Amino acid sequence: MISAGTAGSVIAARLSENPAFSVLVIEAGPSNQNILAAEVPFLGSTLSPNSAVTWNYTTAPQIGLNNRTIPYPRGYVLGGSSTINFEVWTRGSIDDYNRFANVTCDSGWSWDEMVHYMKKSEHLVPSTDNRSVFGEVDPSVHGKKGPVQVSLGGFVSGVDRRVIDTTRELDCEFPYNVDMNSGYTLGLGWTQNSVSSKGFRSSSATAYLAPAMERDNLDVLIQTRVTKLVAVSQENGVPTFGQVEVAQTATGPRLLFNATKEVVLSGGSINTPQLLQLSGVGDSALLAPLNITTILNLGDVGKNLSDHPFLANHWLVNSTSTLEKVARNATLAADLLAQWNATGTGLFSDPGANQIGWKRLPSNSSIFQQYPDPSAGPTSAHYELLPVNGFVSFVESTPATGFFSTIVTNVASPLSRGSVTLASSDPFDNPIIDPALLGSPFDIYVMVEAIKSAKRFVEAPAWKGYIIQALGALNSTIDEDLAEYARNSTTTVFHPVGTARMTSYSNQDGVVNPDLLVKGASGLRIVDASVLPYIPAAHTQACVYALAERAADLIKAAWS
Repeated sequence: MISAGTAGSVIAARLSENPAFSVLVIEAGPSNQNILAAEVPFLGSTLSPNSAVTWNYTTAPQIGLNNRTIPYPRGYVLGGSSTINFEVWTRGSIDDYNRFANVTCDSGWSWDEMVHYMKKSEHLVPSTDNRSVFGEVDPSVHGKKGPVQVSLGGFVSGVDRRVIDTTRELDCEFPYNVDMNSGYTLGLGWTQNSVSSKGFRSSSATAYLAPAMERDNLDVLIQTRVTKLVAVSQENGVPTFGQVEVAQTATGPRLLFNATKEVVLSGGSINTPQLLQLSGVGDSALLAPLNITTILNLGDVGKNLSDHPFLANHWLVNSTSTLEKVARNATLAADLLAQWNATGTGLFSDPGANQIGWKRLPSNSSIFQQYPDPSAGPTSAHYELLPVNGFVSFVESTPATGFFSTIVTNVASPLSRGSVTLASSDPFDNPIIDPALLGSPFDIYVMVEAIKSAKRFVEAPAWKGYIIQALGALNSTIDEDLAEYARNSTTTVFHPVGTARMTSYSNQDGVVNPDLLVKGASGLRIVDASVLPYIPAAHTQACVYALAERAADLIKAAWS
């Protein structure tokens, strides 16, 4: 197993259930233990973009963002990005999964087949405030025994009531959705998070890997980087991968580990294509200039990168109870942390965004005269609205005075596609990451429509007397101004997928077959978000957990 990230930890735990299997997991980063911010849900935002538990990547200049470069954090720790993410738990739509099934010609990836694995991965638990959540979630669509604990936010404020009241006052535009994890995502409702009933982050490291570590047939090697996948033989042009080369420093010795059954690569949408290319698996035209011998010419490796553009929109509000109150008061922050330590409750038990909304463009939108609809279908959103009670931004510091409300707008079904390529043949050099954010006119159109939707949202009667004014360019009513504002302020919501995409067995394009084995090779399987042929209209972790659960069954069946 290469990497103990979101998917890798699932595979390690599930395969080691069989005592006949011996599983070695090699993780580049450190342990997740004794990292307070990785336990306290509210502090999750402090783990990125640049910290000891992220890869600290930076993108190539983004044409759609006026040539800005932006931080691009990925988890560099046991649990991977499930240890550093913002804990939002959304599966995606019925159409997202049915499209996976259609493009792979494998009904096993359809919603009806995958919902079993969604439920298998999760355990719906009470919120940390132990309130009645009747009408805020539909327990019937959730798992009750899975490893990852999922709950609603446990710190409810008056702003939450304003958000929910808006779904009644403007119900045609912002209808209430009791549970978007039913597969019918459109509308606005309560956010579900990977947070335990005791107020701790529930990650793949804590939910899957830690319990499995008690087994004698599972070993986890940390702070060790896989530098190359080694083909031990090649017959009729088909390489068989049976070894991995590792190192702990750039100048340190290289060691080899042997795989008796297969190598499972779970490095994620950045590290997986990087390692494939370093190992001679990729587009030969890109490998040759770096003096890398092509072992398997797969032109799609590192291509098809898709991510969700993230834009934080801010309003000055008539309140003294937003997140700024905590940020400016060290004593209050210490008291809240002490409350969390003592009881697992309070603001620090909550990731911070208690509602979430998903919307589609009108079917008669003018943009569809120029571009095809990139969404998976009518149950999939074009954009997301995420209200937050305070100032949230990856590009601006919180103002020293004033109190604020944020509505994040994300392009949920982007048309843009980017790439991950090598900067050099050195495995310790960062790859070139180009997510092409807002690179398509379609995506900038959607972002502008999302901004306008957010502005209409806070014009509901529920916000009267609370909203004082929008900040900066958000005040403009001119689409071109809003587009320029978006290009200057958009970043990423950290959901890269697609760089080792899955296609049907008969399709010569793509990187893996529906069983996740690499095309044209033997002994190498990929299990992570890189295999998703399209980005789901969702925060991606729940989808990746379900994918990994099915992959574990596929691997078990292959070796039974």
